[in-house]
Amino acid sequence: MTADGRPRRPLKVESLDHEGKGVAHEDGKVVFIEGALPGETAHIRVTRSRTAFDVAVADRIEHPSSQRVTPQCPHFGVCGGCSLQHLDARAQVAAKQRVLEDNLARIGAVRPEIMLAAIHGPTWGYRYRARLSVRDVHKKGGVLVGFHERKSSYVADMSECHVLPRRWSDRLLPLRRLVEGLSIRDRMPQIEIACGESVDVMVLRILAPLTKGDETLLRAFADRWHVCIYLQSKGPETICRFHPMDAPELDYILPEFDLRFPFGPSEFTQVNHAVNRVLVSRAIRLLDPQPGERVADMFCGLGNFSLPIARRGARVVGYEGSEGLVRRARETSALNGLSDSTTFEARDLFTITPEQFAALGQFDKMLIDPPRDGAIELVKSVGAAPPNRIVYVSCAPGTLARDAGVLVNVHGYRLRAAGVVNMFPHTAHVESIAVFDR
Repeated sequence: MTADGRPRRPLKVESLDHEGKGVAHEDGKVVFIEGALPGETAHIRVTRSRTAFDVAVADRIEHPSSQRVTPQCPHFGVCGGCSLQHLDARAQVAAKQRVLEDNLARIGAVRPEIMLAAIHGPTWGYRYRARLSVRDVHKKGGVLVGFHERKSSYVADMSECHVLPRRWSDRLLPLRRLVEGLSIRDRMPQIEIACGESVDVMVLRILAPLTKGDETLLRAFADRWHVCIYLQSKGPETICRFHPMDAPELDYILPEFDLRFPFGPSEFTQVNHAVNRVLVSRAIRLLDPQPGERVADMFCGLGNFSLPIARRGARVVGYEGSEGLVRRARETSALNGLSDSTTFEARDLFTITPEQFAALGQFDKMLIDPPRDGAIELVKSVGAAPPNRIVYVSCAPGTLARDAGVLVNVHGYRLRAAGVVNMFPHTAHVESIAVFDR
């Protein structure tokens, strides 16, 4: 029924929103429909109503889209880890490209001269980092280990996960049995997993001490499933290796640049190693660093872009807010023989002013890779000493569009090219890359 009591008619779905919901209109009101795809006619049930919009779920679909596919995961629709498994993988990327273009035009009032071909990677088994919740749920028969249910704090009852590497999917049920056998089964809220080139790691968040029996079980699990277990009692600084003590350290590689990056279990790295390799390669081609140029890498992290830029002969200055990541970047630069061409400094780029930016000295080129909040104070400040080229890697199209509007409409840059990076297949998450020239 509609708000005025009339029978609700089926709605024609026009597009997808930035969260992967179908978008329709009814009597001048926007309706966001979970589970519906463009071109379909959906019989809906409203779950939330506001003055300007309704949120609904599709109870029945008429004339399914040719792009609709059967979700591979049996937990799709309950687990909140994926929202787009019902849409063909190629169509997912096309939808993300439209989200990027729409955000650039609507928020930034800019349009790229060229739309780059989307960066693709593995469709399944790509997620090399994940944070799994743990709950002891008596009425569901014991311990649950997995992602949260969609729009809920409950943990999904997962027996498999197809976006995790197969070996981690196979470990989910044994993980449940492991936790069920521990004395602190109700004092372990989270298990974080990470994959390196030669080791898989679990970080157990524990809120109570382990017993000797617990320690025996954990060692046996680590040996049986070939993982290295870390323990975390409080903040990230308390993470310590438990077993085996002689396991290799986590690392990833960028073969094109002959680079190796060690990282700690809590340090940020991209979850999709395969796509990260392609992303770095494209970013370097777009930036085109030349020997002798001075290049800034803003929000440099552990040097994911800094070191490839240095490999091309440029002198790189990386700026990052975390002292720990700055130390790691320096160590990794030394490991790869690039200390002479790289400098790393801790700096708060969220509060930088034009005067502070000018004091950094003139850069020929700059790469920006901020978190979801974007880099608004930084892009406001670049006019004080503008680089000739800026490559912007984004994990949020809305903030990229906002910042692009400043670069183009205030500082006079051209948005030469932009495109999406499918870092998270089967989710609505949109990563992208853009290049700006003066």
